Amino acid sequence: MAKLQNIEEGCPLEIGMNMITGKWKIPILWHLIEGRKRFNELQRFLPHITQKTLTQQLREMENDGLVYRHVYAEVPPRVEYGLTPLGESIRPIFDVLCQWGKRYKKQYPDGKPNTD
Repeated sequence: MAKLQNIEEGCPLEIGMNMITGKWKIPILWHLIEGRKRFNELQRFLPHITQKTLTQQLREMENDGLVYRHVYAEVPPRVEYGLTPLGESIRPIFDVLCQWGKRYKKQYPDGKPNTD
C-alpha cells in the first residue's frame, strides 16, 4: 500500500493502516511494546528479516513518529529503538487484535473456517 501523500484526503482507517502496513512493521512494533530493543535484538526476534529491510522499516516508523532511535555516545556505538507516545498508543489495538486471534485459533484450530 502506497503512503498517502495528503492525509487530509484519506479516511481515518486508511491513514492508520498506512502507518503500520508492511510485512514487518507490526511484528517490529509488537516486540517494541515489550520495551526498548537494540537493532541486533530485533534481528534475533525476526530471523527472516534482512538488515536492509529492518533498517528501512525502522526509519519509516521513525519518520511517522511511531518509533524513536537513541544513539548512546559509546565505543562501540550502541543504538536502541523504542516506541514514542504515539507508538505506545497502538498497544490497545494490538491487545484487541491478539484476543481476536486467540478466539479465532480456538474456534478454528486447523486454521480455517469450514465453508461447507
